[in-house]
Amino acid sequence: MKLSEILKLVDGRCEEDGEVSFINDTKNAKKGEITFFSDRKFLEDLKNTKASFVLVKEKDQELLPDSAKAVIVDDPYLAFAILSNVFAPKQKVISKNVVIGEGCDIADDVVLYSNITIGNGVKIGSGSVIYPNVTIYDNTIIGEECIIHSGAVIGSDGFGYAYTKKREPVKIHHFGRVVLANKVEIGANSTIDRGVFGDTFLDDGVKVDNLVQIGHNCKLGKNCIIVSQSGLAGSTEVGENVTFGAQSGTAGHLKVGDNVMFAARSGVTKNVLKSGIYAGFPIKTHKEWLKELATVSKLSKK
Repeated sequence: MKLSEILKLVDGRCEEDGEVSFINDTKNAKKGEITFFSDRKFLEDLKNTKASFVLVKEKDQELLPDSAKAVIVDDPYLAFAILSNVFAPKQKVISKNVVIGEGCDIADDVVLYSNITIGNGVKIGSGSVIYPNVTIYDNTIIGEECIIHSGAVIGSDGFGYAYTKKREPVKIHHFGRVVLANKVEIGANSTIDRGVFGDTFLDDGVKVDNLVQIGHNCKLGKNCIIVSQSGLAGSTEVGENVTFGAQSGTAGHLKVGDNVMFAARSGVTKNVLKSGIYAGFPIKTHKEWLKELATVSKLSKK
């Protein structure tokens, strides 16, 4: 690929042109490849890199070895992310041992790896990739350019029961769907439950890590990040650009506003409508949480 084409994609500039064969990290890059530099803890790797081109901020270009040419960009890490998609291997549709139910609408360029089970009435949009051993239940809607990793289960029943006077559980059947908008990514062995009547909905750009549970009728706004081993109880409504750190959890029927960040192992037991950083269990602002930790630490030393 010509460097001049790359410059257009990343809004960069360079004094020279040339062929770029691949993108790599600074330590393993070879001649003809492009790498990136955004963190000074990798300075030694940068000094010894064999890469021909380096995505770098203007203020850091003087750190490059003589053999590498600077590609000046505002955000090297973002530029790397963009190019990682460009250099990703082109895939083919694979249909070995794939079970597809009746009435499905699957775009021609969707990639279906082996041992996938797709229920009746499922829709999958253009450019989506479904990795092996994924199960997609009836009537699930998956938008364009979505990625679902191995072992994920999309659209299973939520955890809902009524009880007799003898405390015997009676299952509540779930009639709703799971709807994933565009560019949603679901990590390996994560589960997303269908709604009881309405939909469980993940809006554009939501990214779900491995081993995450999203309960029935949850609503997630655009560009939310749910990190590994987190769980959202049923009917949780989350705004846009919200991040749940690892092993965080919510009680059910709660609302979270836009631009909220929860630190790892946060326990959300009440509505959080104001943007900011929160931590602890029960949840409090990150600043309050740090003060509390400091106070407890002082008491333990007395």
